[in-house]
Amino acid sequence: MGEPRGGWRITAQAARAAQNEPGRSSALLMDHGSMSVRYYAPRGHDPQQPHEQDELYVVLSGHGTFLRCGNRTPFGPGDVLFAAAGEEHRFEEFSDDFETWVVFYGPKGGE
Repeated sequence: MGEPRGGWRITAQAARAAQNEPGRSSALLMDHGSMSVRYYAPRGHDPQQPHEQDELYVVLSGHGTFLRCGNRTPFGPGDVLFAAAGEEHRFEEFSDDFETWVVFYGPKGGE
C-alpha cells in the first residue's frame, strides 16, 4: 500500500499550524482510502452537523461536554469519543484550549 497523503506521522505542532480548508472548520492532515485525519479546534461554539462517516475524536487538550444523541458526557485530554455516521453530536461548554484529532473512516452511512 502507498503512503497516506500527509505522511505516516503528523505532530500536534504541525496540526496547530495547518490551515482549515475553505468552507470547513477543520484542517485535513492525512487521508488514505476511506480514512481521513483532521485537526479541529473550535472557538466559542461548535456548529457541527451530523457527518456521513463514522468518526473518532481523540482529545489533545481542553475539557468540556460532548453531546451525542441527547446524552452529555464530560471529556478531557486523552479521551476518545465516538459518533456514528448521521448521529447528532457536538462539543459544549468547552475550554478555550480545546483541540482534538478527528478520524473519519468507513463508508458513507457508517459501518
